[in-house]
Amino acid sequence: MLVALSVVLLIPTALEIFVYALPAFAGVITLFCVIEMGKSWALGVYAATAIIGMLVLPNKEAAVLYTAFFGYYPILKAIFESKLPKGIGIILKFAVFNVAVVISYMLLVKVFGMPFNELMGIDGDAWWARFAIPVMLALGNLVFILFDFLLTRLVTVYLAVWQKKFHKMFRFK
Repeated sequence: MLVALSVVLLIPTALEIFVYALPAFAGVITLFCVIEMGKSWALGVYAATAIIGMLVLPNKEAAVLYTAFFGYYPILKAIFESKLPKGIGIILKFAVFNVAVVISYMLLVKVFGMPFNELMGIDGDAWWARFAIPVMLALGNLVFILFDFLLTRLVTVYLAVWQKKFHKMFRFK
């Protein structure tokens, strides 16, 4: 059911406005799976969602973003924050994010044949095009900081408030 919910959350990415938000939101399903069922189940939900998403989603950019980062990041976040010193965990988080973003867009251009200018939002031969990659990566890192912070807050609120209600409602555990 979690895989189906994740894939259904990704379907509206056919509308361009949701291309980044919904893969991140679908990754939150993986986060709850880590908390309630453990990392191995979360990995299974991620893998199944990624495979089905790549096969059925009309927007391949969203499918690649989920597969290359948003789907598995909550699992890595749990590992980095529980098993590693804080500084090393932060460095690894940023390294994973940046490598995932670069690989995602390389796949979209090389494998899926999407025009690079279209992906970067560049119209024609704009003079600022040479700055597009570093600027987009810098902005992406800022959004990643917010995403990571919000995931941490979501876990905190879930454990403090919602988890008991969730367990009671669904007779879980």
